[in-house]
Amino acid sequence: MLSNFYNCAELERASSSDHKYQSRLFSSGGSNWRLIVYPKGNVKDNGSGCISMYVEIDSSSLIESTPPTEVFAELRFYVYNKKENKYFIIQDVEVKRFNALKMVWGLLQVLPYDRFINPKNGYIFEGDECEFGVDVIVAPPGLTNWEILSFNEKLPRPKFSWPLKNFSTLKEDVYTSNRFSMGGKQWTVKLYPKGTSEAAGKWLSIYVNLVDSETLKPDEKIFKQAHVRVLDPLGSKHFAYQTKRWHKESCMSWGWDEFLSLAELRKTYLDKEDTLNVEVEFNVVSSIKYSPII
Repeated sequence: MLSNFYNCAELERASSSDHKYQSRLFSSGGSNWRLIVYPKGNVKDNGSGCISMYVEIDSSSLIESTPPTEVFAELRFYVYNKKENKYFIIQDVEVKRFNALKMVWGLLQVLPYDRFINPKNGYIFEGDECEFGVDVIVAPPGLTNWEILSFNEKLPRPKFSWPLKNFSTLKEDVYTSNRFSMGGKQWTVKLYPKGTSEAAGKWLSIYVNLVDSETLKPDEKIFKQAHVRVLDPLGSKHFAYQTKRWHKESCMSWGWDEFLSLAELRKTYLDKEDTLNVEVEFNVVSSIKYSPII
């Protein structure tokens, strides 16, 4: 841990033209680091009005090589409170990857400046002293096995529509939609107009599938949250179910044997041209990135 005492007024005066103060270099995990403090916030990083704190790896710690040198580290920032005799601690929740393209990581809003500067709150003590610190916890060399799971909730075109014309005269047991892309994966919809074997003759069966060409790793799972609808041609009462499922290698398809009764479908959900309109709206699709590519 690096812990530095500062005179608050001198800290602000010693700040550079960017209104930041840089500590001396310190060593952790075989690399050299520097704590950077913006007493009144890093305006360029939307930190105005708050103390901003960052850690920068020294360029000499990054050896030019192929592939480029990378250092993974956890960051834990401290501001000492004399009144409570303890540190105000903020830890970044993710391990950060330092390399030649990204040498600085940190937090833009650690503590409101007005709260910090008020001596009654305990961060300024013994006249005009204050203390900042940081722990840089470096992952051991050779960190090659990792994965990052993310959930994409801002899909640019979340809806897929599928009209099935002449529904009442469809002859096949199952129909498959065209492929469509969602969340970086390829999907299809399978529809059984007379139901699966478990629901034959009475129910419409619908399934949402990852296409066979989407090769998943043995333990990889893809999460989807979506609404599957049969649209009311009058637009007043669409019939819908929500699905929240993990797709994996052994189970690429999820759906309903008894989605909608055929009696209700014929009564309400066919338009004048005998078309059934099916819609799938995706809300969330997960993705996983594996080492060594991020």
